[in-house]
Amino acid sequence: MAVEKQYIPDVEAILSHRHDNGADLWATPDKRLLKGAPFSTLESVLFLLELGVESSNPLLREAAELFFSTWQEDGRFKLYPKGAMYPCHTAHAADLLCRMGYASDPRIEKTLQYLLDIRYTDGGLRCNKFSFGRGPETEHSNPYPTLIALDAFRFSRYLNREPSLDRAVEFLLDHWTTRKPIGPCLYGIGTLFMQVEYPFRNYNLFLYVYVLSFYDRAKGDKRFLEALKMLESKMVNGQIVVERVVPKLAGLSFCKKGEPSALATKRYHEILENLGRSE
Repeated sequence: MAVEKQYIPDVEAILSHRHDNGADLWATPDKRLLKGAPFSTLESVLFLLELGVESSNPLLREAAELFFSTWQEDGRFKLYPKGAMYPCHTAHAADLLCRMGYASDPRIEKTLQYLLDIRYTDGGLRCNKFSFGRGPETEHSNPYPTLIALDAFRFSRYLNREPSLDRAVEFLLDHWTTRKPIGPCLYGIGTLFMQVEYPFRNYNLFLYVYVLSFYDRAKGDKRFLEALKMLESKMVNGQIVVERVVPKLAGLSFCKKGEPSALATKRYHEILENLGRSE
């Protein structure tokens, strides 16, 4: 997929921020690759991929190598030079690199095995960081990092072949029923979740349905189908309409708030393809 002419200004706008954090490729001099959202290294590369920039592009290859430079022998990624290496950081890095075509790279295969090995008792991913205190609700995995990990695994040989991933899917489907804020970071399903956000960057109805649509365990489940129906109820003339976008992206044409997005609608069509449905 190449960048369509109409989106070239969006690509140029994202590239204009590549030195904002003090170094090249949207990074800080000490390689904090999540700093500066939404124009962090992680998100900027994801936006460019969404706009159609090929992962073989020299700039994106350089960004991939920057991420790999933070890879550790045990499979984790150190996206901050100091402090703990949290599972959510590793999941985000793995997801990005899998999206860029590196799922079969030996380093990523080791990372995916690491993510399988550290799964929590409920099947999801859980960081031992309790910014909001502890309670019964924090004795669960974090839904958003779990969803990001599943997005990475869909590119791998584990897709629909690894039983522990089915447990992660079930954990997320159960969250659709409970809706309560859970996990150490207290991810809930409420008003903000239900607003269609694009591009994908938070725990959100659109991303939730999109990722789960790749998993056989979810496809026929009534909870997934309810979520899909909710997403479809928000569409206008068969198109995804962006309900929420971070303000710093408001000037980009591919994700205008309150307007249909052709690229977001392409993601919806992927959902239909995954379910064996056609328009």
